[in-house]
Amino acid sequence: MVVFILIVVATFFFMEFMAWATHKYVMHGLMWYFHIDHHQPKKDYKFQRNDVFFIIFAAPAILLILASHENWLTDFRFAMGIGITLYGVAYFLVHDVLIHRRFRWFEKWDNPYLRAIRRAHQAHHSHRDRFDGECFGMLLAPMKYFREAKKPRHS
Repeated sequence: MVVFILIVVATFFFMEFMAWATHKYVMHGLMWYFHIDHHQPKKDYKFQRNDVFFIIFAAPAILLILASHENWLTDFRFAMGIGITLYGVAYFLVHDVLIHRRFRWFEKWDNPYLRAIRRAHQAHHSHRDRFDGECFGMLLAPMKYFREAKKPRHS
């Protein structure tokens, strides 16, 4: 069981690297067509073409979980599928709910970590095209944003 939990946790953290690399090289590269409306959104649309990435990123988790149908708690594929799924849930809650507020949940949440990743994401969105981007990760941000987030806030 300890190995299972370690694989889940390791996969979760590895997904931050995968999300960064995929965001930088795929979403801002070959698949920019799907991602552009996330950087240049239309206010009257609830869904974006960018939402197709939800399906693309869910596919490996689904396949890993399905491949381990007999011995779930002893199969590393199931643990990896759970780690990817948990990252997907975290990504949705952080990116769509807390940063972009596409859903009005947790409106009052505010702490230095959330302010730092929100500022990093705002810096990423300050680039309206696919080039010269920054801050492609989701749950980790450069230290300068954490330092800024710790500064006293003026009302």
